[in-house]
Amino acid sequence: MFAGFSKLSKEEKLKVVAKLTTNPEEFTAELKSFWNADEELQKKFDEFSENTITNFYMPFGVVPNVKINDKFYTIPMVIEESSVVAAAAKSAKFWLSRGGFKAEVTEMVKLGQVHFIWNGDKTKLKAAFPELKKHLIENTKYLTANMEKRGGGILNIELIDHSDKEPGYFQLMCSFNTCDSMGANFINSCLEEFASLLKDWCTNHAGFTGEEKKVKVIMSILSNYTPNCLVKCWVECPVSELGESEDGSTPEEFVEKFSTAIRIAHIDPYRATTHNKGIYNGIDSVVLATGNDFRAVEACGHAYASRDGQYKSLTDVSVENGIFKFTLTVPMALGVVGGLTSLHPVVKRGLELLGSPAAKELMMIAAAMGLANNFSAVRSLSTVGIQQGHMKMHLFNIMNHFGANDAEKQKGLEHFTSEKVSFTTVREFLEKLRTKQPA
Repeated sequence: MFAGFSKLSKEEKLKVVAKLTTNPEEFTAELKSFWNADEELQKKFDEFSENTITNFYMPFGVVPNVKINDKFYTIPMVIEESSVVAAAAKSAKFWLSRGGFKAEVTEMVKLGQVHFIWNGDKTKLKAAFPELKKHLIENTKYLTANMEKRGGGILNIELIDHSDKEPGYFQLMCSFNTCDSMGANFINSCLEEFASLLKDWCTNHAGFTGEEKKVKVIMSILSNYTPNCLVKCWVECPVSELGESEDGSTPEEFVEKFSTAIRIAHIDPYRATTHNKGIYNGIDSVVLATGNDFRAVEACGHAYASRDGQYKSLTDVSVENGIFKFTLTVPMALGVVGGLTSLHPVVKRGLELLGSPAAKELMMIAAAMGLANNFSAVRSLSTVGIQQGHMKMHLFNIMNHFGANDAEKQKGLEHFTSEKVSFTTVREFLEKLRTKQPA
């Protein structure tokens, strides 16, 4: 047990934690080596979270020459998985000469809920609700004024009756436009004020008696499920322009297998899970690089993929009049102001690299990288297989695992140009190389 751990200094926390390891001095030295020399900057990093003892590095890569809606981007991506950035770049290059990516944001509605128990005559509550709604909106003007000046604010409040599932359970379903911010703090502040106003309103309502004057608020919180905050991204070209695949397939053969692969991801949840994970390889990388909440984005997308009662692919494919079209439709709530966007120096540079986009534009950029990764993955799966490209990109990680030096890595690159990459083949190659036997 660590009593009062949170009150210790960072140095003291690290010292306590190091005692849990087999070599406390080595552990401490290594973690301290990742501290930033700029004390003010390090202090800022420490304050992003709690009980911080060091910084955790992630690769910050870029994908150049990405064409979205006829505009060129160099897109930052933060991810540790080999081949994700390469797959996005390969896909972006493929579609560059075929019109690039097209995207649009169809809606920007975000949601929050006040969950409460009210045991009374529900017909009274429903009849009085228009009055309550007006009361809630008018009495939160002090919270919404600045957002309204930017074009956002409260869009609507609905009364939802769930008393058939849970006795007395109702909710206020509230919709918001938070403009260029993700808006979590704004939404939650409004919801908590709604809850307080709701209780007072019921207590003082002349038409309510007895238990009807009592409201038990269970919780007031935004929802990360935003099915009406949607971005759509697609690529398209004549089938004939898809060219011959790496396995020698004709464009028509490729389209047939590719389309079947997408249909399988709509039929089989086991395949759909891995399929959609590949989409989020691209989306999450952009979300992380721009200081947004990838957990919220993923949770929302997976819920949306299950909206019809079965978990399915987030991408669709069609071939009409000889035109191949591949589309991703996905909900996501992103922000470019607030949170880490102005605090984290690399996030600020990432947004600058993108041309300081508005939230809608960032949604389209993230979606394009999701579609790019999914196209590359399904294209490989339906032609030469995923391992050929993935393991080539993974080669350095495997060689680092076996402690390869720069000279060995260079020889490994040359050797595995035409050889299959696996832990076993790399280990055997290095063993032969190190014993000066022919590889």
